[in-house]
Amino acid sequence: MFASRMIAIICLLIVVVLVNILTHYVSSPVFNSWVSFVNENFWLLLLIAIILFIGAIFSAFPFPLNLPAPIIRAIGSVFCIAFFLRVFEWVDAVASTTLYPMFWFLSFIIVPLVFLIVLASGYFEIMRSLWWLPRIDTTDEGKVIHESLIQEPETADEGVRDTKSWEEIGAEFRLMLYDLMHRFRQEIKRK
Repeated sequence: MFASRMIAIICLLIVVVLVNILTHYVSSPVFNSWVSFVNENFWLLLLIAIILFIGAIFSAFPFPLNLPAPIIRAIGSVFCIAFFLRVFEWVDAVASTTLYPMFWFLSFIIVPLVFLIVLASGYFEIMRSLWWLPRIDTTDEGKVIHESLIQEPETADEGVRDTKSWEEIGAEFRLMLYDLMHRFRQEIKRK
């Protein structure tokens, strides 16, 4: 995942360099205007790529560490909308249309809506992976390698206790560390 995102950022840089080189060979005013638009918004494009890259890195981590990923992606989506608004502004300048004012007014509704949708869907994905994943992990051959270590009370006659014993706390702590390392390993294998 890290390599693929870095390759995408490097490809963006290569494309920007290539279109700047092509301006010496292509004499179209629309193409030259587009290249100057890309040059003016280069830092915004690079910022969007870096923000989405950081969001992807956080989403690759297991549960407690992937919580910032939806927030970072939502911020990246806001910057994407800002870039698209600049594209409409450029189209208005080149084609003499009036699209930009309409989209500029709609952006006051679209930006918070997209931010909330990306944020909610990211946290829903995290919660879905936590709640609806099976409690038993198996290998490719079907051999059980991990099963929940927390045992349910065997009888209802024991009554309800308010405190946990140190053995139960130690078992839960070991289970948390095992789950953390195991999920991290699974996420690395998947990507």
